Amino acid sequence: MGLIEIKDIYKIYSEGEPNEVRALNGVSLKIEMGEFVAIVGTSGSGKSTMMNILGCLDVPTYGEYYLDGISIKERTESELAEIRSRQIGFIFQGYNLIPSLNVWQNVALPMSYQGVREKERYARAMEALESLDIDSKADNRPNQLSGGQQQRVAIARAVATRSPIIMADEPTGALDSKTGEQVLGILQDLNAQGTTVILITHDNGIAAKAKRVVRLQDGLITQDCEVSEWVR
Repeated sequence: MGLIEIKDIYKIYSEGEPNEVRALNGVSLKIEMGEFVAIVGTSGSGKSTMMNILGCLDVPTYGEYYLDGISIKERTESELAEIRSRQIGFIFQGYNLIPSLNVWQNVALPMSYQGVREKERYARAMEALESLDIDSKADNRPNQLSGGQQQRVAIARAVATRSPIIMADEPTGALDSKTGEQVLGILQDLNAQGTTVILITHDNGIAAKAKRVVRLQDGLITQDCEVSEWVR
């Protein structure tokens, strides 16, 4: 069994109603530890729904999901939150930084949910910020940073949790091309160090930075292959 495995997953909104929407329509996928997978598709393809289910932010209508061999089906919200805090680091397009906290406090916040002591939270936050060359801004507030700097902080927040999986949802969408390339390089470096990276994107060029591409269309997987074999 892979690190992540979904079997015949459906996500249906307004089931049985005239306006029923099948965001995922019976998809199966296995992701092994240490992979770098891009899930690519246009708007409405189901890729964000896929990320929400893989990231334990939502649950499927039907089907099975196993994370590190453990069934996620019928877990309570508190159990899902615990799984997220231990297993998954998130990087969002909108950064999701808290304006009232400074940079290092934003990076340290998820570790408080993991039960990490304050002294260690600070040390790990600063280590992650330093690795991303943004430690000089540790005492700044998010609104004092550029978009690229805020994204580095968001990545540092994911890194500091030391989660085995990082899920990045359109992480370069709000960035210029140069800064976007830097962010993708950081994700590639994390993957080289053993982190499993799942990248959600609509951009074929960005997806090509991964090692494997899974294409979604109308809630179905239409392609799953190594980047070297990918026909765009």
